[in-house]
Amino acid sequence: MSVQIEGLVGVNGILPINDKLAVIEQVYQQQQFWHTPTIFWINASDAMLSGVCYAGMAAACLLLFNVFTKAALIACYLLYLSCVEAGQDFTHFQWDVFLLEIGFLAIFLTWGSGIIVLLFRWLLARFMFMGGLVKIVSGDPNWANLTALNYHYLTQPLPSAIAYYAFYLPDWLHKASVAGMFFIELVIPFFVFLTRPFRLFACAAFILLQGLIMLTGNYNFFNLLVILLCLFLLQDQDMAQILPSGLKSGIQMKKPVTGIIAHVVAGLLASFIILICGMQIWLYHVRMPLAQPLNRLLRTTSSFLLVNNYGPFAVMTTQRKEIIIQGSHDGQRWLDYEFKYKPGKLTREPDWNIPHQPRLDWQMWFSALSPARKNSWFDSLVKKLLQGSPQVLSLLDKPPFVDKPPRYIRALLYRYNYTSLEQRNNNGQIWQRQYQGVYWPVSTLRSE
Repeated sequence: MSVQIEGLVGVNGILPINDKLAVIEQVYQQQQFWHTPTIFWINASDAMLSGVCYAGMAAACLLLFNVFTKAALIACYLLYLSCVEAGQDFTHFQWDVFLLEIGFLAIFLTWGSGIIVLLFRWLLARFMFMGGLVKIVSGDPNWANLTALNYHYLTQPLPSAIAYYAFYLPDWLHKASVAGMFFIELVIPFFVFLTRPFRLFACAAFILLQGLIMLTGNYNFFNLLVILLCLFLLQDQDMAQILPSGLKSGIQMKKPVTGIIAHVVAGLLASFIILICGMQIWLYHVRMPLAQPLNRLLRTTSSFLLVNNYGPFAVMTTQRKEIIIQGSHDGQRWLDYEFKYKPGKLTREPDWNIPHQPRLDWQMWFSALSPARKNSWFDSLVKKLLQGSPQVLSLLDKPPFVDKPPRYIRALLYRYNYTSLEQRNNNGQIWQRQYQGVYWPVSTLRSE
């Protein structure tokens, strides 16, 4: 986050956070913080943006070395919440809210109550089950007929180096993989609440699924978070068998002493989370308004991202569209802007970037799925490229205009496909593409 935040939402970034906060302050006035809880109400300069990121890194290091644990956990949650609220379109991904929900629960983990462990198991089971449920509820025929993986390895946001080969696996294996995924996501979550052998099986199944996802795609820290939650399915004796002796010696094996206050707080937290989940289900399925106090409570928890809904890839994308941004000094010779990770050049091989998330690259993938008029941030990106903003250019890979920014910017839309194995061996191209039309018309800052 620290290497991207100025280019995304800094003073010269794509979506300056100052502009957003000014609008929210005007609309919500004294309620501004409760609508958008972020430390950047105090100061939203570039130095503050970077400073919050570095402070979060420092708090994480304190956790790593078991120093000021409670304070560090609170700091991690609040600082990351500030960044998520500041990031706007670039930080409201499912893994961002997932990390915040985990971080909030972790604050209470140090109190030693077993109820918190149960809440982590509940979160894991809820996340996995919802991931399967949304695919069924969406009515997408590609999930229903088990053909989703015939497209996924091609159309996912940032494929890995292995995704190309996975795409050419036989159809029967694709279908078997989807069926196995549904079993893991819809059946295995109930094992989380059963006896130890069932929990161990669930742990292994979840980790296997997340490992396969990481092999074929780049989902930053998302899969790592799920694997981390799987540790709550293990007992001390299980961990003792897994960890090397050097690590075991530094781990506290003695159970912390838990007071009555810790149990009471944990019980109240559990009741609170169950209540919020119940209200979310009520609004989604019953579609009737809640009582005013409950509605206010739900709005507040939504602002702080304490309890969230999940369900990635509810509908499978069947075509890969890519936006190619081009610049020109004369309107005749156009040069491509290459991104650090997303496909562009036909010879560019996919790679791994876990646990990093190149947030502009990801947002470009989403933008290609809809017309430009529905992506208001894209207009700002074009203007920043015309201005030659150093912070925005740092998000790209070797900008084509070094001495001065281009006079014109445009964006074209292409449909990308993998080349065949034979084509790849002959010309070295992993991608082939077909022109789909103009995504963004020629733009300039100067009056013609």
